[in-house]
Amino acid sequence: MEAPRQRLKGLHINRMIPNMLTLLALAAGLSALRFALLERWEHAALAIVAAAVLDGLDGRIARILKGATKFGAELDSLSDFVCFGVAPAMVLYLWALSDAGPFGWAVVLVLCMCCALRLARFNTDGDSPNQPAWSRNFFVGVPSPAGAGLVMFPMILWFHLESDFLRQPVVVGFFMLVGAGLLVSRIRTYSFKKIRVAPGWVLPCMLGIGLYLALLVSTPWITLSISLVAYAASIPFSARAYRALLRKEHESIAAPSAHSASGQPSDDLSSP
Repeated sequence: MEAPRQRLKGLHINRMIPNMLTLLALAAGLSALRFALLERWEHAALAIVAAAVLDGLDGRIARILKGATKFGAELDSLSDFVCFGVAPAMVLYLWALSDAGPFGWAVVLVLCMCCALRLARFNTDGDSPNQPAWSRNFFVGVPSPAGAGLVMFPMILWFHLESDFLRQPVVVGFFMLVGAGLLVSRIRTYSFKKIRVAPGWVLPCMLGIGLYLALLVSTPWITLSISLVAYAASIPFSARAYRALLRKEHESIAAPSAHSASGQPSDDLSSP
């Protein structure tokens, strides 16, 4: 007798929306390559910015709609590699490094490989047990969207200043190598995922976000340049904050151990 055919189970639309956003981000990253081939540099940069916005939305919407899946996580990593590894590297190569010979292509390879290593480490470190709750407020290294922004800083600033210095292969290659190093570094950076706004600051925060979006629409390149500089300036502070929290945790663990090693009886064993 023939075995019954297994049918695919239907999916709620809530579980499909995050994956749709991820695919839109992937389409934006691939479109950046097309714009770069046509030498439409502003459109290429905006496509990568759009991919970063969509990448920031898909995970949060997945958690809100309870649609987070293992499939979605893997799809997101593949999309991030294309959007924030391959796309920025190739856009910058076509913009400034194509005449740099083997050096320019080597920098492209290094950036792509570091992005792949960063995403692979993120996927495996997320399953590590026994991590303190406060460690979720930090990334290990710079996340791939922020890394893409940092390596594209010369191009973004060039849109505003139009300085030939920013298009020099040495300058662009330097930013790409530094960004690649930050991607695979062990430096702790703020994740900004667990920020809670106090009730009294909700309205000012919303006004500030509205002002930022207005500036982003009216003067996108100078606003993005300032944002990238501010993010880069926050890295030393995030690393210092992580070390302080780690030191505090080690001290709290060492204190009971030192107390028990001194031979003093604990409260539950002492005589009344």
